[in-house]
Amino acid sequence: MVSIQDIKTATVQPDSLGRFGKFGGKYVPETLMPALTELEAAFNQYCNEPSFQAELQNLLRDYVGRPSPLYFAERLTINYARPDGTGPQIYLKREDLNHTGAHKINNALAQVEWH
Repeated sequence: MVSIQDIKTATVQPDSLGRFGKFGGKYVPETLMPALTELEAAFNQYCNEPSFQAELQNLLRDYVGRPSPLYFAERLTINYARPDGTGPQIYLKREDLNHTGAHKINNALAQVEWH
């Protein structure tokens, strides 16, 4: 049985091995660990560097198309309207319109940017 303390421990920052208490962590094939360690070191070195952030933000805007546009889902809004016409106004965030079609490009650009 999982205790409340276990859950609280699981939501803090990871320890030096990348584990969240007894949950989660870097459970990948051992052959990938050197690459993950290199990636983590580079992230820690460059993540707060203004020039890195500026170039990444430019790529996300100009290459990926961020911020992703919102689409007013008129038929869904009508479908969930109450009889008196009130109800939610439903919008969809169009991640599918990003270059390569999904969220993956966000992660990939940040990783290759420092090489």
